[in-house]
Amino acid sequence: MNYHLFSVFLLSIVLQFLIGSSQGDISYSIPEEIKLGSVIGNIANDLGLDAMTLSVRETRLDVDGNTRLYCGINSQSGDLVVAEKIDREKLCGQRLACSLKYELVLENPLELHRVTVKIEDVNDNSPRFPSERIQLEIRESADKGQRFPLNEAHDADVGINSIQGYILDNNDYFVLAVHTNRDGGKYSELVLERELDREQQDQVTLLLTAVDGGKPQRSGTAVIQITVLDANDNIPVFSHEQYNVRLAEMSPLDTIVTAVSATDADEGQNGKVSYDFSRISDKEANIFSINKDSGEIRLIGEIDFEEETYYEMRVQARDGSGLVSNTKVIVEIQDINDNAPEIFLKSLKNYIPENANPGTEVVIINVQDKDSHGNKEARCEIEPNVPFKLIPSIKNYYSLVTTTELDREIISDYNITITATDEGSPPLSSSKTIHLRISDVNDNPPVFEEQSYSAYVTENNKPGSSMCSVTARDPDWRQNGTVVYSLLPSEVNGVPVSSYVSINGDTGVLHAVRAFDYEQFRSFKVQVVARDNGSPPLSSNVTVSFSITDENDNSPQILYPAPEGNSLMTEMVPKAALAGSLISKVIAVDADSGQNAWLSYQIVKSTDPALFTIGLHSGEIRALRDISESDNMKQSLVISVKDNGQPSLSTTCAVYLLISDNLAEVPELKDMSYEDSNNKLTSYLIIALVSVSTLSLTFIGIIFAVRMCQRRKPRMLFDGAVAIPSGYFPPSYAEGDGTGTLRSSYNYDAYLTTGSRTSDFKFARSYTDNTLPADLTLNLSQDSINNGSNYSAMVII
Repeated sequence: MNYHLFSVFLLSIVLQFLIGSSQGDISYSIPEEIKLGSVIGNIANDLGLDAMTLSVRETRLDVDGNTRLYCGINSQSGDLVVAEKIDREKLCGQRLACSLKYELVLENPLELHRVTVKIEDVNDNSPRFPSERIQLEIRESADKGQRFPLNEAHDADVGINSIQGYILDNNDYFVLAVHTNRDGGKYSELVLERELDREQQDQVTLLLTAVDGGKPQRSGTAVIQITVLDANDNIPVFSHEQYNVRLAEMSPLDTIVTAVSATDADEGQNGKVSYDFSRISDKEANIFSINKDSGEIRLIGEIDFEEETYYEMRVQARDGSGLVSNTKVIVEIQDINDNAPEIFLKSLKNYIPENANPGTEVVIINVQDKDSHGNKEARCEIEPNVPFKLIPSIKNYYSLVTTTELDREIISDYNITITATDEGSPPLSSSKTIHLRISDVNDNPPVFEEQSYSAYVTENNKPGSSMCSVTARDPDWRQNGTVVYSLLPSEVNGVPVSSYVSINGDTGVLHAVRAFDYEQFRSFKVQVVARDNGSPPLSSNVTVSFSITDENDNSPQILYPAPEGNSLMTEMVPKAALAGSLISKVIAVDADSGQNAWLSYQIVKSTDPALFTIGLHSGEIRALRDISESDNMKQSLVISVKDNGQPSLSTTCAVYLLISDNLAEVPELKDMSYEDSNNKLTSYLIIALVSVSTLSLTFIGIIFAVRMCQRRKPRMLFDGAVAIPSGYFPPSYAEGDGTGTLRSSYNYDAYLTTGSRTSDFKFARSYTDNTLPADLTLNLSQDSINNGSNYSAMVII
């Protein structure tokens, strides 16, 4: 049996493939009940494609509605295989032609092929009589050759596998006559060959066998029980040989489908007719019932046009004596618009890149309606104002495509409602909403919140301290929107910018790498790069300007008079100087700037506090009153120069003044410095004298010896013409007016003659390198004095 089935299967595949190929569609034939996983055919070869192409193009089988699939495609080999058990009788009932129809869908591009798998019947059902026992009552007066119709057996198989004949066991009274109905069905009649004699035998039992034409052959039996009665010479006669009825689907239960009617010319019990189904399937028996007395056929089960379009039954009329006749009832189911269109999504792409070109296919939509004719026609549409549209494709397929460019940063997802409406009356519709997400593409560079940034940093800052922060936003998603900060390589004063500033790559906070000095440089710029993590990465730059703010970290520096230890600077004051006369000027600078460089001058110590004053901001030393003869010739001033910073810093200097008009009257100038120095060391000398009393006399002797040696040296008239060396100025010193300092070229000249009591001052004359240091003195002999030699002394302030 298996070998035979396999041979039939192979032959049917070859024949159907050849026929299908010639028609442009693919057709196969297989027997029912074939083993799961059996190969029906190779779709890839039949389409002229390879198996890999089928897999890449997402090939699939589609069927209408919720019909079971039964078959599947092996994506690796391209074979069409059996996926579920196929029972032709359950699938197609009594229909001779039984097939599974599929739509083979290939995507990219969309391609549609019809695939038909014909199901060949296998003889897997035996004939079956409606009842295992057939009761007949035949009058003994029945004539020889009289015929008695028998119940027709039913076989679920079709064609050659259906009932092909009946066999009656050997007996003395009857032979069997087999006939064919107009629809091809076989039925049998008992033919009386020998007259009955009730007195000899009132009961006759026969065995009736129904056989089909399958291999192996199957059969079913029924026992005929004949009761010999008196004569009944008329059989029931139906009013119609065939009853055709139309019944709307979804009709309510207990609806009268039709009523069959048969009459019998006999009287009494012989003319009383009863009705029953003589041939009906199990499925139909659960849907229809017949009233045995009236012949009314009623609906007892639900009918659905989408499941079955017509039903065929045989009704038997039997009189009281057992004579029967048969008629056929065909019920045609009429379709009503009771099914809304169904929307099936094929190859849905949930994520669409935002750079997708207009016309990109998003999803394939298949609309199906189980109804028929106009009720099945449906149109599909989506709501307006979305960047998508539906394009009708093959048959009842639509493609949802983009119409414009998408931008995830504006709209990140869409809810598209698809509505399908049929052409029925009233029309039915259904909707399905799909959620489409727009996937991000790195199409936006980071954008800084400011076009440029500026920050102020106080000098002497702590290394590692934060100076400012920059922020850039990237509207892209995830790594495409993750911003990393870095510094663009550059140099500041010839040094890499990374030696001055660092940046936190995650937060954009800029930190100082070293302490800054306002006096070295006051501002610099860096370029910050914001780069995302996309592929390829996008970036943008911004300029960050840093201004170093000054801190009061520099004390004022005295330019004039020169600091002690370098040279002894002495100013000569005429005895005739009047109150308000300009005596000298203290010149100081401060390397800081702004108010930190605003200097103020103050006399903190002087020989005669009431004799001189100093300008608070100019540093000019002037006479408070007229010079008198009683004033001490040697005057010393300790000047404090203080800046305006917080806290303020200061420094001091000593100014030595000599009140005299005649150089001959000038004593040794160095005594002034020693005198002042001794004043400073008084406290230390007292401690030293107390603690080291044994050395005090020696110390005094040494001092005395030194004094004697100095007297033997030529007397220094005075250190004339002191100039300020240009190299002494601080490196960042800038000359300016109004800050309490004088320009380096602002000098004074004094011209004196021997014996004169007056002096002439000449202003605005520049001297640079004519200053006499303290260790170089002018040699003046006594003869020169007596002879009245002229000499001049130049004092530069």
